Amino acid sequence: MRHGYTVGNRKAAIIGAGYVGSSIAYALALRDIAREIVLIDTAVGKAEGEARDIRHGLPSMGTADLYAGDYSDCRDCDLIIITAGRNRRPGESRLDLTEENVKTMHGVVDSVRPHYTRGVILIISNPVDILTQKVSEWMDLPNGMVFGSGCILDTSRFVRCIADYIGLSTGVVSGYLIGEHGDGQVPVWSRVTVSGIPIGEYCSEMSLPWDESVRASIAERTRGMGAEIIKAKGRTHYGIATCVCHLADAILNQRLMIASVTSPLLGEHGVRGVSLSVPSVVGPAGVQQRIRERWEAEEYRGFFDAVEKVRGILTGVMGTPF
Repeated sequence: MRHGYTVGNRKAAIIGAGYVGSSIAYALALRDIAREIVLIDTAVGKAEGEARDIRHGLPSMGTADLYAGDYSDCRDCDLIIITAGRNRRPGESRLDLTEENVKTMHGVVDSVRPHYTRGVILIISNPVDILTQKVSEWMDLPNGMVFGSGCILDTSRFVRCIADYIGLSTGVVSGYLIGEHGDGQVPVWSRVTVSGIPIGEYCSEMSLPWDESVRASIAERTRGMGAEIIKAKGRTHYGIATCVCHLADAILNQRLMIASVTSPLLGEHGVRGVSLSVPSVVGPAGVQQRIRERWEAEEYRGFFDAVEKVRGILTGVMGTPF
């Protein structure tokens, strides 16, 4: 684990002022996580409007200096959050966005690179695993300085589903998903606990059914939540904004946390050359360590299926012209 990286002025840039980027800016401002927040978008008027709208409420809620800027404002940032790219439409998977958003992301990186001096780059755009791997290659920064939100939102939804099933608050449930942020997400059932008690043991004690059909139902519900929300309202943005706040707090305020986020694997579980979510220590230097836990055989199979799926897509992306 690297300990030598220190945060400077708690400055964050958010590239993309759409629903996701603006919601992240709003959440960061309300929680006073960043001292300075700059919104950047090719639609300059949109970024300026969103920044002014958020600023108008800050005198009574926060102290951040929030404004619209351009790529030159990426200089001296401690955190650069990239949300640029097209969102999913109803009926699409995240991987349907690959070709279009890889090209968009390449353009963003070309615009950031001349002004980059420091800081962690956090990828939110989808497909986040593919884009995290590509940005890591293009930026060529130290290990972990580029990472993606990955399965952090999926994990939050997973915990919510389990809490609903057992009838308790989310605060007593611990668990996470690994693998792809998408259909290749894998619940790590062997690590799910209720106040430290293994979930199977807890359900047995409380006379709650806990079998393969129950687990499959929770996993399917978790996997489909994003698509359900998009079908209902056209987009998702509040959930990821809240999750990004936790990551930003770990980076900007040096409050290290463990989260299932995506970053380039360097031999963990025998895997290299792809970015996928595993439990990771997140702090001022980004992903500072990926935790090598032992999973059950079925969980490993799901994870390796995700590895091959993402590796195959990356092979196709290699030939994409820019």
